Amino acid sequence: MSQGRRLSLIEAGTNVVVGYLLALATQLAVFPAVGVSVTLLDNLRISTAFVAVSLVRSYLLRRIFNRLGTPQHAGEDR
Repeated sequence: MSQGRRLSLIEAGTNVVVGYLLALATQLAVFPAVGVSVTLLDNLRISTAFVAVSLVRSYLLRRIFNRLGTPQHAGEDR
């Protein structure tokens, strides 16, 4: 069963929002604990960078695994 485009868009959007909030919350908790002091604006910028890298990584891995799962590659690892 494949996922439709609308649901894929909703999943991707949710993933980005949750990733951004998680990155920001983690920084707000961890940075002071290890003595890193940055402004809220800097935290927002840093978490945006983390989420952008995560989004690219997630997309590339999904494409790789989709390619590995195509019929031309199916059964190669069996």
